[in-house]
Amino acid sequence: MIDVDSDDELYNEIRDVVVDRAPAPRVWPEVPTERAQRYRREVEDIRDQYEDEVDPYDTTMVSEYAEDIFDYMADLEDDVMPDPEYISTQIEIDWNMRQTLVDWLLQVHLRYHMLPETLWIAVNIVDRFLSKRTVSLQKLQLVGVTAMFIAAKYEEILAPSVDEFVYMTERGYTREEILKGERIVLQALEFKISHYCSPYSWMRKISKADDYDIQTRTLSKFLTEVTLLDHRFLRVKPSLVAAIGMYTSRRMLGGDWSDAFVFHSGFTEEYLLPGHQLLVEKLADKNFPTLAVCQKYAHKKFLKASLYAIEWSRMHINDLAAEQMSLED
Repeated sequence: MIDVDSDDELYNEIRDVVVDRAPAPRVWPEVPTERAQRYRREVEDIRDQYEDEVDPYDTTMVSEYAEDIFDYMADLEDDVMPDPEYISTQIEIDWNMRQTLVDWLLQVHLRYHMLPETLWIAVNIVDRFLSKRTVSLQKLQLVGVTAMFIAAKYEEILAPSVDEFVYMTERGYTREEILKGERIVLQALEFKISHYCSPYSWMRKISKADDYDIQTRTLSKFLTEVTLLDHRFLRVKPSLVAAIGMYTSRRMLGGDWSDAFVFHSGFTEEYLLPGHQLLVEKLADKNFPTLAVCQKYAHKKFLKASLYAIEWSRMHINDLAAEQMSLED
């Protein structure tokens, strides 16, 4: 359990979690070897045949270095993946409590107009820390606010001060507790914060396939943020989360998953269907509209993306069973 009366007590009471169980699979979705090889061949065939028009004047994608950059990002993904089953090592916390915490972080993030990557880094810090340490329910919000504090210092130009983070918790924690928590979290994660690359980085690459269509990207941003609230996506790499978000967005807007999308994402439509189904299930949940991410994207600034996505999901939720059966065949 976490108690921050002193550094010594804190270090003594935060222990490494050792659980006698088989390691969770890193590759998701789990598919037979033969099918995985077929997916790989399909992607390689498209990459061999597709001609990508490189714009040397597109400074946002730095075409000269883009391929090396994304290869490096792909290599880093495994290092910053949390344990997707870490809740089994927690005594007082369950997945619903995690969702409540992430929903609160979304509200804080929106209230202080922080950058998108700050939110993603903060949630990744929370999940990785909870994968390594057992935390009491009383201190769960402290882990969340500490994670946001660290992420903001790394990502923001003008990060909120520690006193502002105290205010965010309605003075539920002191500045000393947050500063001590920062030391504990950074040490537990071995200071690996910058290694994490959010799905937004991959989404920018995939968006080239439709010339950065604003409706597709806005809806996709909403859909990827939804995955933050769903613990089933903890085993999904950021690059795949981005592809699932873009694919679902295309489906909702009546588009297809063309060779251009396969080329830029590295995933075929069939490979993305399991993630698409999880996302639609989450959106169709009767309690989903009460969450902060839904209210955020219901604003006209975001083209009322959440309202459209929820309506579409409820209309098509019954089609998922048929898609699942065809996928298994």
